[in-house]
Amino acid sequence: MNILFVCKWNRFRSKVAEAIFNKINKNPRYKAQSCGFLPGLEISRDIIKAAKESGFPISKKQQGIDFKLLMWSDIIVIVADDIPKEMFERIHQINSKKVIFLGIKDVFGADTEKRKNTIKLIKENMEQLIGKI
Repeated sequence: MNILFVCKWNRFRSKVAEAIFNKINKNPRYKAQSCGFLPGLEISRDIIKAAKESGFPISKKQQGIDFKLLMWSDIIVIVADDIPKEMFERIHQINSKKVIFLGIKDVFGADTEKRKNTIKLIKENMEQLIGKI
């Protein structure tokens, strides 16, 4: 089962969700990737540091959403609260993909503590997701 985590930039929320899922998932049949609608802005050292200190290191490499990723995925998890739900609702109608909306707020410009709290929230959501699939 292939799971795609999506956020706006693929700088924090979707990357952290992918890292957490891949670390805590014990089923080798489940594969995860992440992407963003508008990748391109560099991932800050502070974000990389917060993720690493929380035990879920992320890479600097960003990936944009594309048709190939959408077709690869069995489940699409919209981690963000700031991308259009309508697009993914339509994908679900056309391809019967399971789409899950988490609605987690961006931490752009936030301090390290806020980022770490968001990582904890994402971790809780990943534990629930793994329990359901």
